[in-house]
Amino acid sequence: MRDRDCLGSGERDADDEYGYRRVAVDDVANTPNPTRVKRELDEELGVSLFGCNYYEADPGEQVPWGYHRHPDHEELFFVVDGELEVETPDGTYRVRSQEAFFVPAGAPNRAVAVGDTPCRFLAVGAPKESDSAVISEHCPECGEATDRTYRIEELGTGDSPDVEEYVLECAVCGADVGRFSG
Repeated sequence: MRDRDCLGSGERDADDEYGYRRVAVDDVANTPNPTRVKRELDEELGVSLFGCNYYEADPGEQVPWGYHRHPDHEELFFVVDGELEVETPDGTYRVRSQEAFFVPAGAPNRAVAVGDTPCRFLAVGAPKESDSAVISEHCPECGEATDRTYRIEELGTGDSPDVEEYVLECAVCGADVGRFSG
């Protein structure tokens, strides 16, 4: 039997008949979102039946873009380090390091990193093809509970490198309701 530790990140053994794959988390591209780090492990590894994202969130950063629900998709948060608070209609749940929190399909929630240190966690969900989210937050401009759309603005001037900023907008009135960098 061959020692599989010698494979590099993202490599697949040519003789492997089952399709095993691995990747170093730090080698996966950071995906724009309100947290400091979001790495889509499922996409990088070609996972087809469930979603799996790795996050690093500083205190106060939320996941994802707003209070939301997945109509046909279950979700599980596993906190590796730090703490999350998960806001739900039933109350706010504190999820500490080495704890997991389950969100049933259709259940509204928003996770926010809390405490004095960054929170590192995994968000795993299934079925993957049903992971679309419905955001429903009150718009400070029109007062309606609405979904969010977004636009991307290029920031930076002169010799400074361009930075993309995502601007969240109320789906009803178009008011800007949030911003984060990619």
